[in-house]
Amino acid sequence: MGNVKGHVDGTKRDHRVMLYGLSTCGWCEDARKFLVERGVDFDYAYVDLLDGDELAAAVEDVKKWNEGMIFPLVVVNGSDAVVGYRPERLEEVLGL
Repeated sequence: MGNVKGHVDGTKRDHRVMLYGLSTCGWCEDARKFLVERGVDFDYAYVDLLDGDELAAAVEDVKKWNEGMIFPLVVVNGSDAVVGYRPERLEEVLGL
């Protein structure tokens, strides 16, 4: 696990990618590892470690895509999302 939120530099910058996860979620770490190993440039936040306004904003963003708050959630270009750790779907959405 990295910081509570941040950015991971990658060589693939074709998309704006946001990973929402939980610090204790193995699938979330798998999603993060997937993005890192494929060189995807992305932002991330561990929602369970946020508080105050940052937590409220993250929960609002996550609920736009999945009301059940399932993690990990990868939002691509603000127009598409992959709910849960689904490598094949991530490859498809990211054009990998």
